[in-house]
Amino acid sequence: MKVGILAVQGDFEAHGATLSRMGVDHVFVRTPSDMDGVDAMILPGGESTTQWKFLVEEGLDKALLAHAARGGATFGTCAGAILLAREVSKPEQPSLGLADISVIRNAYGRQLASEVRHEATKLSPALMEMVFIRAPIISRTGSGVEILARSQGNPVLMRQGQMLIATFHPELTSDTTVHDYFVRMAAKPSANGGKAGADSPHSPSVPVEPR
Repeated sequence: MKVGILAVQGDFEAHGATLSRMGVDHVFVRTPSDMDGVDAMILPGGESTTQWKFLVEEGLDKALLAHAARGGATFGTCAGAILLAREVSKPEQPSLGLADISVIRNAYGRQLASEVRHEATKLSPALMEMVFIRAPIISRTGSGVEILARSQGNPVLMRQGQMLIATFHPELTSDTTVHDYFVRMAAKPSANGGKAGADSPHSPSVPVEPR
């Protein structure tokens, strides 16, 4: 198992440190060729507009779409969740459009809601420490999206096929539960035949009202 971490901007080094503690082989990805031999990809937190511009300029957007099409697993945290979303608002932004979710970018305000919460998840019986930094809000989830955790009524951890999405930063705690789940998920073929994001954009969806 080899995990690629998008290393354009943001907290990619923290993801690398977490995988190192787990003994998982990983590589920092800055060009499409860096993805050679990669089984799974992590899109880290940071500034989604800056990251998207770099992806397009380097052709990494196409490489990530190809990775998903062949069944490769992808994990997006915070800005990474925005890059994966099908719909992005406030303000609008282009994205990979792989995950059947709608994201509100600045729902909490530009510098507000940087906090630590402890919430229940489907991954562990214990409450999980969650670090939120300028977190986006998921306002809608498609029928193929499984919600693994909520906070204040909003989905904050979810899965669709071979995609895992978090609006918080699991890499900023000592708890490796989310990364363990992702690595195990990446090692198994997806239920839809290995094609992440295969759900139709017109499939029924569930609106989620932020609280």
